[in-house]
Amino acid sequence: MDFTVVFFDNVKRILNKVEATQKEKIQMGAQVVADTIKNDGIVYTFGTGHSHCVAEEVTYRAGSLAPIDAILEPSLTGTTDVVKSEQLERIEGISRVILEHRRVTSRDCMIIISNSGRNGAPIEMAIECKKKGIPTIAITSLEYAKNVASRHSSGKKLYEVADIVIDNCGVFGDATVYLEGSKVPMGSTSNIIGNCIIHAITIEAAQILIKNGIEPPVFLSGNLDNCKEVNQKLLDKYWGRIKMW
Repeated sequence: MDFTVVFFDNVKRILNKVEATQKEKIQMGAQVVADTIKNDGIVYTFGTGHSHCVAEEVTYRAGSLAPIDAILEPSLTGTTDVVKSEQLERIEGISRVILEHRRVTSRDCMIIISNSGRNGAPIEMAIECKKKGIPTIAITSLEYAKNVASRHSSGKKLYEVADIVIDNCGVFGDATVYLEGSKVPMGSTSNIIGNCIIHAITIEAAQILIKNGIEPPVFLSGNLDNCKEVNQKLLDKYWGRIKMW
């Protein structure tokens, strides 16, 4: 059996399912993002562990909207001390401090990525945003979330507290390929699908802005010879407001 083909087929099957079932939710999320940019707000993205890769995916890169700021808290991303990070994302109180420190307001919005949707930090982020009137969009696996217990004191999971919930249609446990002779599956799909979803949100948001007569603030690739004129205007406009820059 060609397990590369198996994995590719699994990814395509899940992408097709997302396209067939989540388009309306993606468009709802895009409307929130478009409204945020129209009102001169910032689109924040937040994910712990490997989910931070999805949060980072649409920030400061070719074809991305300029006013997107990824909250990449080092103690939660797992880029270093990954075992410690795994424990810290389960602790309540961290997201409240992060949100206050970033001074996120109701003019902004928050995209929260958590595959299992069970850990304290992403759940708390959604709850604290709701208290401040900050719209939240969750990218999560409903199959995963509905088969695990919450690690937050509320007993809630991310999909139960976010305003808009987009299902990445991933399987319970994330990994999708069972090799012959191994009991432990491989081939996780959550980041691949999550990246597609978050790009789709931003593309739809840009189209909404165009329909409203607003030129979407989109970066050109930094490796194109004509990028500086376009990109510098965006950098100047949002400089000081995007912390990860």
